[in-house]
Amino acid sequence: MGSPADDVTATARMIPMLPCGDVDELVAFWTDLGLEVVYRQTRPNPYVALKRGGVELHYYGMPGWDRDQNHSTCAIAVADTAPLHELFADGLRARYGRLPLSGVPRITRPRRRSDNAGLSGFSLVDPAGNWVRVSRAPDLADDVPVAAGEGATTSWAPSGEGRVIRALDSAVVLADSHGDETQARKILAGALDRAPDAPLAERAPALAYLAELAVRLEDAAAARAAQDALAAAVAEPGALDALDPDDRQAVDAAVAASASLDI
Repeated sequence: MGSPADDVTATARMIPMLPCGDVDELVAFWTDLGLEVVYRQTRPNPYVALKRGGVELHYYGMPGWDRDQNHSTCAIAVADTAPLHELFADGLRARYGRLPLSGVPRITRPRRRSDNAGLSGFSLVDPAGNWVRVSRAPDLADDVPVAAGEGATTSWAPSGEGRVIRALDSAVVLADSHGDETQARKILAGALDRAPDAPLAERAPALAYLAELAVRLEDAAAARAAQDALAAAVAEPGALDALDPDDRQAVDAAVAASASLDI
């Protein structure tokens, strides 16, 4: 039998309250991305609540707010990250005429995260510099190998994958979770250089992500070089014929992701 506190917390909701310099800017941003205002306050302090279904974000205004010094973040757990990413991406394209991958605001693509049990996730940095992190919630049907790590953390334990894919997983954590695109690119480029004979199913996603990292670092020449390397790898005689259906799907997805980059 649970305690009264257990009964209360069983139906409780925890709502993130994030800082910003201008609540009107956040209202315009999030309504373009599909949320709606459910509460607004102007005095004594500016405050706004936005919501769509179970996704709820609250913002409070702070004079002199410096978004470049912002470390605030929140998490959204969903059954599937793809539809929410599509909603946000469509809103961003309509608002900015492109999908912003660098600067503020910006968004990453849904990818598995080795620091989150291999579950798919993406991050959106709002105009105030807050990180909104979206992750697929695990369920009992997931067959995900999880191993205890240092400090009672959990880490994803992939099996049967090569050096390039492991480097790709590390690069995704560095760039998409921590915002360190420079180190992510260094790790991924190094792994690709050291494994020139890696299977196409490994090289293609890595090259596509390397191109994206270059875009995020505003290095158009490097982005095109990675795209060219991907195109050359795919064009090798018999390269696609040797792939099984799962690997072919991964390669096709990498080619599509690379082609969609705004360079």
